Amino acid sequence: MQIESLKVFCDLAETESFTKAAQINNVTQSAVSQQISSLERQFKSLLIERSKKKFRLTREGEVLYDFSKQIIQTYDGLHNKLQEIKDVISGTIRVATIYSIGLHDLPPYIKKFLKSYPTVHVHVEYRRANQVYEDVLSNIVDLGLVAYPTRDAKLEIVPLHKDPLVLICHPQHPFAKQKSIQLPAIAGQKFVGFEPDIPTRKAIDKILKDREVDVKTVMEFDNIETVKRAVEIDAGIAIVPLGTLSQEIAKQTLAAIAIEDSELFRPLAAIYKKSKVLSPAMKQFIAILREGAAKA
Repeated sequence: MQIESLKVFCDLAETESFTKAAQINNVTQSAVSQQISSLERQFKSLLIERSKKKFRLTREGEVLYDFSKQIIQTYDGLHNKLQEIKDVISGTIRVATIYSIGLHDLPPYIKKFLKSYPTVHVHVEYRRANQVYEDVLSNIVDLGLVAYPTRDAKLEIVPLHKDPLVLICHPQHPFAKQKSIQLPAIAGQKFVGFEPDIPTRKAIDKILKDREVDVKTVMEFDNIETVKRAVEIDAGIAIVPLGTLSQEIAKQTLAAIAIEDSELFRPLAAIYKKSKVLSPAMKQFIAILREGAAKA
């Protein structure tokens, strides 16, 4: 029996998916099945009730899962401690991020990190917010980057910086001449928004509702880049994070107007599973994210 087999079993128990367990461990689904069968032979016990309708651990499987988690955490802790003693920072960090953070906030941090630790491989995946949480909880990734972090007993939240929200419009729009604007002024305007399940959309909707400001939503998109493209063709105005607008402001394809409201900002955060043993590489990566947040 090997540690790797116990890890595969734990990943399968947590994701309830042979496909995801295979993905996490970079093996085939067949290899996952073979390792589970090997464990069942080793312990002379059925570990999983194989049913097409529902995934379920047997009582023996639940016991093995509880003890395997402890073994894996101890092993990871030992491995990481030895790396720290040797002052070795290496390995792979798997990161899932929402599009706006991945495209606009993350690149300078990765550049700084890799310059200091060139032997570490940082693998970044762009995901919707709900998928970032799923990937972190399922151990598919080590770290998630989200906006408006949702508290979860299983997650550790590392607050990063707060990005001001601003109004954007076409350069020829009447608002473009103003340096700042009050929210009531946008009532009745054509509005380009994020899709309803996006956390930034939920936050903006709440702010507008609390201030009794009604807008005419004409388009909805799941990412910041498409929202900006729609505003560039004068489809409507939008409220977006200031940190995502550097190129458009420089090229003057969009006008950004400050909103006179102290609560209009988007909090960003890193998330990881509380039960995860942080490698030296992860500790350093999080430290660089925190350092950047402190300077922002």
